[in-house]
Amino acid sequence: MKARLIAVGERAPAWVAEGFAEYQKRLSHWLPLELIEVEPGLRGKGRDTVRATSDEGARVLAVLPKNACVVALDGRGKSYDSEQLSRRLEHWRQQGRDLAFLIGGPEGHAPEVIQRADETWSLGPLTLPHMLVRLVLAEQVYRAAALLANHPYHRG
Repeated sequence: MKARLIAVGERAPAWVAEGFAEYQKRLSHWLPLELIEVEPGLRGKGRDTVRATSDEGARVLAVLPKNACVVALDGRGKSYDSEQLSRRLEHWRQQGRDLAFLIGGPEGHAPEVIQRADETWSLGPLTLPHMLVRLVLAEQVYRAAALLANHPYHRG
């Protein structure tokens, strides 16, 4: 089983890229995690944000692996504590499908993306910068995998 993080936005700040790479390396033997960056829609004065979100959604859907279990990060999604997330990760593993985690653009996901998602996951009620969400997601998936492996990383 492989996992992909498909994220709208390009060129993460160095500290995000380094942190993500660290958790990506730690996860490599439990759950390989690949980052796929999707070009954001055009925004700015006189631009249509609905069109930008729609364009992003089309690009996200185009890079989704076939038959993947799709988990869209969304503030209205289900929240998990670390132990619950580890059980959810085990459930995803038992499905025998690759995983695709999706991070949308500034206005969130296009309706077509939410419709395609098998489920939605919320990191909580805070609004987080989307680049930071990449790092938080990688760390939380690593923590869940470590829990499943009885690794001492999680000392909750």
